[in-house]
Amino acid sequence: MKRLTFLCFAFVICFSSKSQTDPLTQAHGARSQSMGNLKVNLPDAWTVFNNIGALDRIKDSHIVVGVDRRYGLKELSTFDLAMALKTELGSFGLNLSRFGGNLFNQQIFGLGYSQKLGIASFGFKADWFQTSIQDYGTGNSLVLSLGGVADLGPKIQMGANFLNLNSSKISRYSEDRLPTIISMGISYFPTTSLQFHVEVEKDILFKPNVKIGLEYGILDWVFLRTGINSDPSKVNFGIGLNPGKFHIDYGLGQNNALGNTHQVSFGYKWN
Repeated sequence: MKRLTFLCFAFVICFSSKSQTDPLTQAHGARSQSMGNLKVNLPDAWTVFNNIGALDRIKDSHIVVGVDRRYGLKELSTFDLAMALKTELGSFGLNLSRFGGNLFNQQIFGLGYSQKLGIASFGFKADWFQTSIQDYGTGNSLVLSLGGVADLGPKIQMGANFLNLNSSKISRYSEDRLPTIISMGISYFPTTSLQFHVEVEKDILFKPNVKIGLEYGILDWVFLRTGINSDPSKVNFGIGLNPGKFHIDYGLGQNNALGNTHQVSFGYKWN
């Protein structure tokens, strides 16, 4: 019975990876999601989830919380918390996330470290990924990730992230494995208030997903954002308010087939 359960769960994982709803594969933070679900080149506390290699590019320590409500369904909601601690030895990160409802849910707990060396920064993270199905049991996995970011010039930045390097299994009861995903992106900063991002994300089981995002600061503390994805095809919009040490971000994702996704995140930073 346990083996049959986790074979069924493998199908759920494949669907989740494709639609990017589970806490392992989705982009975290309303800023990332409002710019087309970008992951690679956005140095803030959410990069603990998205690309640990960019973490040491933050200027201050951060703590952030967020809620992701997909397609109007409580059972597809994600609750996140991330913390980034900036030190002289590098940056340390912690992330917690929960997706799903009572019948089916997934949790992730991760610890990571990032260090900047010259024009490049690198990071490594370990996540404990848990899936629970009511009345059937729980599966646990250790997921290892590696990421990096490099400056190609004063206005160009390139990054990459490798998720599930160890090709972790869904659980000890199944031979099926969690998604292994490679993300690569390049960013262009023509001015201090404008930035463009292009990413390609490749799950080894699916065709590549191209992401394009833009952020424009209409004031020093007000930012407008938009982005698109190729697979699945959807458009994202958002706004960010960054008055001093606090920041608030909101993102809206539109999918013609499934409906709208709403994301809200709050953060606080300190020296």
